[in-house]
Amino acid sequence: MKSIQVGLLGIGTVGSGTYSVLKRNQAEIRRRAGRGIDITMVADLDVARARSLVGEGVTVVNDARAVIANPDIDIVIELIGGYGIARQLVMEAIAAGKHVVTANKALLAVHGTEIFAAAHAKGVMVAFEAAVAGGIPIIKALREGLTANSIQWIAGIINGTTNFILSEMRNKGLDFDVVLKEAQRLGYAEADPTFDIEGVDAAHKITLMSAIAFGVPVQFDKAHIEGITALSAQDIRYAEQLGYRIKLLGITKRSIDGKTGAPRGIELRVHPSLVPSKRLIANVEGAMNAVVVQGDAVGTTLYYGKGAGSEPTASAVIADLVDVTRLHTADPAHRVPHLAFHPGAPGDDLPVLPMADVVTSYYLRLRVADQAGVLSKVTGILADADISIDAMLQREADEIAADANGSQVEQTDIIILTHDTREGTMNDAVARMQALPSVLQPITRIRKEELA
Repeated sequence: MKSIQVGLLGIGTVGSGTYSVLKRNQAEIRRRAGRGIDITMVADLDVARARSLVGEGVTVVNDARAVIANPDIDIVIELIGGYGIARQLVMEAIAAGKHVVTANKALLAVHGTEIFAAAHAKGVMVAFEAAVAGGIPIIKALREGLTANSIQWIAGIINGTTNFILSEMRNKGLDFDVVLKEAQRLGYAEADPTFDIEGVDAAHKITLMSAIAFGVPVQFDKAHIEGITALSAQDIRYAEQLGYRIKLLGITKRSIDGKTGAPRGIELRVHPSLVPSKRLIANVEGAMNAVVVQGDAVGTTLYYGKGAGSEPTASAVIADLVDVTRLHTADPAHRVPHLAFHPGAPGDDLPVLPMADVVTSYYLRLRVADQAGVLSKVTGILADADISIDAMLQREADEIAADANGSQVEQTDIIILTHDTREGTMNDAVARMQALPSVLQPITRIRKEELA
């Protein structure tokens, strides 16, 4: 049987890994796919470098559109990244009747609805296992392995850079800025790490998982996103004393009305979270990734592995190539839908809940004047808001500094863990506590997720 011919757009870190692994495991991949899969054409602006990587027998060009225009190319791999030219090339490849494999989570999180609709209309596939959690096959698990389940929630450590930083902060007791510089020196963080440390990269990924899990359109613009830049080493220490670890989590949940049992909508959020230290995901260290999925039938499942890197991500790209090759001649109606559910299926109109309507529990740290009556005022505000306290620590006074009136006062930390409450209610309570003259610094608030 004639081999499938593949055109590769971009032969950087992941592209070179894809070419290398495909060549190294060619015989085994052929046995699994039922026919050969060959990268026969590569587009890259650095033609000389690309040619040195692929050698003879592969056509190398500097124009990606030449790959798309080649009638012999069956599948286009897009590894350019970003929202701009990558979107144009993917749409042109679809219009030309080419199947597409991509690792571009940013592109799909922002333009996925348009791209998947175009692919559905044209009868071609867009495969994107490598776009989420690198070599971990979480997309296939959600689309196929867990298809019998009503997914209840997903929570994931899906950015290796931030997990490395938080692990180092905990292990070495260092503050964020110090560890970020070390992460950059070691190559775990980019020179411009904004997308990672501000939670944007994780939000791209949880947006895609949410769409697959709940049969809703990709809605990155509605995700609540917080990064790790405001976290301090002392909060990580306090969390540890209380039996928790702090992780940057991407979370999506099916929110159910407690009285009627009717779906309220979908939660879609990325933020630092306290996770009980006994949970497996709390012990995922360094640059590793992990995703926990809760299904009604299967219960809790955990997916763990390398979330980035040349060959781990290449593993996912090639898995997609094999899937597309197997289904290349199949009736499009018999293929697994891009987002697991067929377009127009019931449930795809579920809204993403505003963050103010999300219910969760909280860690609060208040830097206060060490004076009589401060604690009662704080707890009184929480009681007025019907927010119950789960646990509390009050530290000994450890510093003398000026209060709002310029007077020298002893200062201390009050740490409070709450039970579940609505985010909007907590916003109001925090604003009232912050207005107290005895609260001397901005209140630190971190959400708490039991994941049980």
